Amino acid sequence: MAEDQHPAGGGFLARLGLDRPELRAWAMYDWANSAFMCTIITAVFPIYYSQVACAGVPSHVASGRLAAVTTLGMVIVALMSPVLGAYADHTARKKPLLGIFLTLGLAATAGMFFIHTGDWILASTLFVLANIGANASFVFYDALLPHIASDVEIDRVSTSGYALGYVGGGLLLALNLAWITKPEWFGLPGPGAATEAGRTLRVRLAFASVAVWWGVFSIPLFRRVAEPAVAGGERWADMHPVRATFGRLRETAVELRRCRQGFLMLLAFLIYNDGIGTIIRMATVYGEELKLDSNVMIAAILVVQFVGIPCSFLFGSLAGVLGVKRSIMLGLIVYTLICVVGYSMKTEAHFLILAGLVGVVQGGTQALSRSLFASLIPRSKSGEFFGFFAVVEKFAGIFGPAMFAAINFATGSSRGAILGVIGFFLVGGLLLALVDVPEGQRQAREWDLEHGG
Repeated sequence: MAEDQHPAGGGFLARLGLDRPELRAWAMYDWANSAFMCTIITAVFPIYYSQVACAGVPSHVASGRLAAVTTLGMVIVALMSPVLGAYADHTARKKPLLGIFLTLGLAATAGMFFIHTGDWILASTLFVLANIGANASFVFYDALLPHIASDVEIDRVSTSGYALGYVGGGLLLALNLAWITKPEWFGLPGPGAATEAGRTLRVRLAFASVAVWWGVFSIPLFRRVAEPAVAGGERWADMHPVRATFGRLRETAVELRRCRQGFLMLLAFLIYNDGIGTIIRMATVYGEELKLDSNVMIAAILVVQFVGIPCSFLFGSLAGVLGVKRSIMLGLIVYTLICVVGYSMKTEAHFLILAGLVGVVQGGTQALSRSLFASLIPRSKSGEFFGFFAVVEKFAGIFGPAMFAAINFATGSSRGAILGVIGFFLVGGLLLALVDVPEGQRQAREWDLEHGG
């Protein structure tokens, strides 16, 4: 366990919360996996899936298929995350399990190179597997955070991880978009190539590059971050691992309800993160409804990435001045402003402004939410508690889009739905205001002391 002290000295890495090798290695996994989140989830794969893998079918059918397989992957991870987290805590296998799901994600992403015109079943299968691999790996990655960072370091380390994610994901996405839009610069065949394989090669190479990037930059975590020892597990020590896992899981569910501050934080996060997720998922759909230029919307993805880099670091520093809860509240206020701007949006310039505002708060708000939750739970049960955190994070993507669709259907426009998202930030912010952070942190420390954490 990291010592509860401020990092020595005042160097640049210390100010970022990355002054120790294990902290930098942990944060590099954000750099690594953000390539998957940017190129596969957000920017390139959805377009390729619709235009190539689902070639010949109506666009709404392709969109429906992608939505269905996305939901399937999220539900599978949400259901398995608490069980995997409990097993990892009982057996001290966070890193091996992270490695297993990382390998699944890498193999599925690399396999996307072989998706050709009409291969929507292969594309759907690989996308589900890649989503399971990526999102399950996040459970163990997040669960390592409270073991390597002290209470005074955890906010900066978490926000620095998000910032590095913006850098890594943005750099590879920029490179991918360069060889997709200007293939002649790289000696690649363009859209006028004689064969289908030639016409799609530049995009399929983007998928392969994600697998390479994600794999290579994950290596430091496995080399530098130590596997946390089993703690507080004497009661389950002589029990079969599977039986012990479910026993610990039931116990954790009860403890989470008793851990009032952590439970309140989880509930608040469920609601306001639903609003954040709705903005992320529906922004381009809303832009298409307004008939905005698609190239501008792609550029906006890069705006979010590169504005997010300094702003994620800024939120880590801000948390040291205002406190983590107030900093998250500030982010929710900006998100409310984003909804107002979105309601009034009419031009591409407005969309770019919207993207800039999202970049300012997205990484910082989510990173501080992760670190705040980590500070409110016992370190010795971090895998299990972050398993529940993962469930909340996955299901937080359901209600907002459903509300968005319902208002759109009732009114024939998405403008009212944009304003409706404000409700998620208001309710989530009110619940967050009820979280007593010092009391929650005190209770988490006492639990670890009592149970040998």
